[in-house]
Amino acid sequence: MAVLGWVAWQFWGTTWVSERRHAAIADELRQEWEVGQPVTTVDEGEVTALVRIPAFGDDYAVPLVEGTSDEALAAGFGHVEGTAQPGEVGNVAIAGHRVTHGEPLADMPDLQPGDQVLVETAEAVHTYVLDTGGDDLTVGFDETWVLGRLPTNPAGETQPRQRPGQRLLTLTTCAELFHTDDRLVAFGHLVSSVPR
Repeated sequence: MAVLGWVAWQFWGTTWVSERRHAAIADELRQEWEVGQPVTTVDEGEVTALVRIPAFGDDYAVPLVEGTSDEALAAGFGHVEGTAQPGEVGNVAIAGHRVTHGEPLADMPDLQPGDQVLVETAEAVHTYVLDTGGDDLTVGFDETWVLGRLPTNPAGETQPRQRPGQRLLTLTTCAELFHTDDRLVAFGHLVSSVPR
């Protein structure tokens, strides 16, 4: 019974708790924006943006927490350290859980080229359009080329257009539901930045 209880907690309990935490952090961030603060600091880290993926529903909004610690990923998406900030030249790399802890990328395999990812900061809404689908590329967890300023696939297959100076977005999550050695990766590019 204890093992079954633990499994149930991991798959449903952590998601229930994290979904509520996502909503609370998003509300706190919006309140900070209203008083002119671009960042809010929570126990899990600094929160700089909200990520919306319209294909996942009108109410979908997940906080973007700096870093990819277990705590950060339980509180929302993790912004991979050392990658570009939203709207900047380079590659904004974002990681999220596919199962447990709110499951912000549970439906990543359903994403298609042309789907939008909106990253809302205190100053602007940055709209990225996916160039690859959510299950077009699977890599090992240690393949860091996907996080590069201009990700270049050593196999020469799925990758962003190879033009320096682009403003790119990379989404990463676990490829398998019950095993985490591989990652699904989707690439996109910035199409607009408008004042919030």
